[in-house]
Amino acid sequence: MKNKNNYLGLKLSVIGACLIFVISCKKDDVGSFTDSRDGSVYKTVKIGKQVWMAENLRYLPNVVSQETGSYTTPYYYVYDYEGTNVSAAKVTANYKTYGVLYNWPAACSSCPSGWHLPSNEEWTQLTDYLGGDSVAGGKLKETGTTHWWSPNYGATNETGFTALPGGWRWVEDVSGNGVFNGIGYYGTWWTATKFGINAAWLRSMYDDSYDVYNYHYPTDEGRSVRCVKD
Repeated sequence: MKNKNNYLGLKLSVIGACLIFVISCKKDDVGSFTDSRDGSVYKTVKIGKQVWMAENLRYLPNVVSQETGSYTTPYYYVYDYEGTNVSAAKVTANYKTYGVLYNWPAACSSCPSGWHLPSNEEWTQLTDYLGGDSVAGGKLKETGTTHWWSPNYGATNETGFTALPGGWRWVEDVSGNGVFNGIGYYGTWWTATKFGINAAWLRSMYDDSYDVYNYHYPTDEGRSVRCVKD
């Protein structure tokens, strides 16, 4: 009986140790950091060998309306906000949920110290780790339809990345006037990789797709940013 009890105790100890190991490893996958520039606290997640923000960047040193744009001058936007008052922009629901939309010059210089705007290759490393572009979107998107429109195909958020459909600021005609569009069904993030003179690569996801799409668009458009750790 004593031997049986000893065996049972040993077995329970081993199971307990394994559970502690699994839980501790899981905890190592998520974390947080504080941006010293404005005190914003961001959730982070480790996916493969990379550590990503699990929220869209909210750094907002100034703000302009959707009409203002440039290929070279940094500009910052908050979806549906049409003023220039940073404090007012920061209390809007869209800022709190989706963060800031950046033109490409702003995106390239807005990640905090120790982090950077990921290159196109770094995004490819992420999607390859998740099984390729055709399935990665579902693994990255926030689940449900609180923020994504229905049907939000394939969304499991098993990575903890919590991709959100923050829309974008684009130029609708040759006049150069910009408009906000896509919130709820379209999430899009700049990469640091330029394409030609006035365009850069980005990644995007939709409510009705499992995919992560890889396109290049003009650098005067406003897109979300996720930073990756150096």
